[in-house]
Order: sequence, then C-alpha cells, then structure tokens
Amino acid sequence: MTAGIEPQSLLKVRDLAVVLSGLSILQGVSFDVADTGVTVLLGRNGVGKTTTLRAILGLAPATGSLTFDGDEIVGRRTHELVQKGLGYVPEDRCVFAGLTVAENLRLAERTKTSAYDLVFELFPELKKRASQKAGSLSGGQQQMLALGRVLLTENRLLLVDEPTKGLAPKVVTEVADALARVAVRVPILLVEQNLAVVRRLAGDAVVLAAGQVAWTGSASELLGDQDLTKSLLGVGASIDADGRGEERGAHPDGGTVGSHA
Repeated sequence: MTAGIEPQSLLKVRDLAVVLSGLSILQGVSFDVADTGVTVLLGRNGVGKTTTLRAILGLAPATGSLTFDGDEIVGRRTHELVQKGLGYVPEDRCVFAGLTVAENLRLAERTKTSAYDLVFELFPELKKRASQKAGSLSGGQQQMLALGRVLLTENRLLLVDEPTKGLAPKVVTEVADALARVAVRVPILLVEQNLAVVRRLAGDAVVLAAGQVAWTGSASELLGDQDLTKSLLGVGASIDADGRGEERGAHPDGGTVGSHA
C-alpha cells in the first residue's frame, strides 16, 4: 500500500441477517472489509462466523445489504459471485478425494491462463504430488490443495475459513506463510481460531457474539489488551511479538478460540 493512502472498503456488510431452520443465526451484522490485507472474523463457537462467509457467497439465505466492489450482491447466485471475483476456501477443504491433485486443480480452472506458476511456487508439494489421489494427502496437504484451487484464477477477495484448524504446528506455519504472501496480491476475509496466526496476518478484526458484531478495530489493539481478548474470546492472548506462543485458556495445539458458526 502506498504511504499516505488509506485502504478503501471492498466489501460493505450492513444489517446482515440469516435465519436457518427457524433459528436466527445472524442478527444485523455490519462491518467493512478493506481492499488490502487481511480482515479477520473472530468469535467463540456458534456465533455465526462460517455463516457470515456463506451468506456473503450466496450459500446461505440472507437479508440486509452486501456491497462488493460497489455492487449490491444480496440475492445473487453463487456462481455469479465467483465470476465477480469472490474466492472461497471452506473449513472442511472439500477436495475431491478420488481425483488426483492435478485433476482437482484442473476442475478449478476458469480461464486458459490459470496461475499454476503461482500455486506451485507457494505450494511446491502439490507439483510433486500431482498424480497422487487427494484423499491420500495429509490434512495439511489437502489444505494447500484447497488454497491452490482458489488461487488458480484471479480473484478480488478471498473468503478463507479456518485454514489452520487441526494442522500440526509446522504446517500451520507453512499455511500462514502462504497466506501472508497471498494477501499482498489479494485481500482476505479470514476466519481463524489460532491467535498467533491472527497476530501475524490480520490488520483489522471483527468479533462476533451471539450473531451480532461485538467489537471492531485493529487486530493488534485487540490482542494487545489481555482483558479485552479474554472478555470477547474467552482466552488470554499470550503471544510473542513475532506471532509465536500459545493462548492461555486455549487448546495447547495453537490456541483455538472457536470453530464453526
């Protein structure tokens, strides 16, 4: 970002509401996503984080307003939003287990000039395992494949849901490294439960509670305030300046603060 130039809002979420099976999941959620860097969506279990991503992509029925790159997109079909440049990496990765890595990537192609060079630069393991069935990959390798698929085509915004969940610490670092490099090219709305990863990647933070926005501000401000972090997320963020360490009161494998919504 050029010095002195403030980021603009690429996505504006206003009064977003979602009702599923008679239950009110989101209730008037409002926040902005900048056109650069990483905006992180945080909250405890079941507060609506994943539902928010799904609503933005048209996968959950929503009311309110979603303005993406200047256009209202509430009610638009998912394939139209993908064509407009919304990329999605779901929490469960959704790779095609019976297909090879190469076949999984091929299915994600939308143009003749897919960015294989970028994908293989970020995830050289995928090139090595091109002929291997996706179902036989480790969890970390499947996550790399899920990210690789969405990076094959040019996007304006990536919606990435829990990319480090359940991964070994070394793989968490590799995925975070890749996301940091990706965020230089395209903004990311990230749902993440590992606060060390949040500290490293995120500029802005949005905290949900009971289907509503409880707090917005800079991620560094949130994680720098032990009392605020504990009251909003139920954990105490004890993280080194380089983004390493564990969160007190969280799981020992990297500090989870919540999973699906």
